[in-house]
Amino acid sequence: MEIFFSLLPFAIVLLIASIRQVNQYERGVKFTFGRYTKLVEPGWRLVFPVIQSMRKVDVRIKATDVPDQEAITRDNVSCRINAVIYYRIVDAGKAVLEVENVWYAVNQLAQTTMRNVVGQLALDELLSQRDQASLRIREIIEQDAIAWGLDVSNVELKDITLPEDMKRTIGKQAEAERERRAVIINSEGEVVAAENLRKAADILASSSGALHLRTLNSINDISSDQSNTVVFAVPLEVLKAFENWSKK
Repeated sequence: MEIFFSLLPFAIVLLIASIRQVNQYERGVKFTFGRYTKLVEPGWRLVFPVIQSMRKVDVRIKATDVPDQEAITRDNVSCRINAVIYYRIVDAGKAVLEVENVWYAVNQLAQTTMRNVVGQLALDELLSQRDQASLRIREIIEQDAIAWGLDVSNVELKDITLPEDMKRTIGKQAEAERERRAVIINSEGEVVAAENLRKAADILASSSGALHLRTLNSINDISSDQSNTVVFAVPLEVLKAFENWSKK
């Protein structure tokens, strides 16, 4: 009994020293005699000193900024790109046992993958299909990240920086494209106008007296403006009609 009471303070101290708190956003990886034992859920857990140890792993979503990378597109255009990766640990055991520093490993993998994907795309594809490029980068990263206990939720290309001479070239190309569209639109308008005029001419020609009425209507519209002198060509039929009317 005396031995029990003498060891009781030591046992209390050992028990207090063995308490470890795992927060809700963490998971613990427990080792016993240096060997992986189990995953530890949030709460107060006992980890006995010397014989056991525990490493806490944050399982919240992390956003990692991939620094600027110099890349060359498929059509040999040099550009600088950067991205941001959103990922989290879904298997704390793999994240600790399979890779030394999971955050550093993902960052390096993202840099290499980003350069490789950009090298497979032409500049126009990279600029117009940024979402598809981001998705491709995510798929490649996720293939290796699964083995590390990670889940890559999203990859976004933040910025694509081009050389100044390339920016000027793209600006000239865009200006030429707008001019081409303007010419096409004008020509299409001329075609539509000519077609409508042809239809109007057919209607006037097919109706007796329609041309005379249209002529008189145009003269009436012009007569309201006294500021200009207008020379109007009147068909001979109209003159003859006026002449016959005056003789009566």
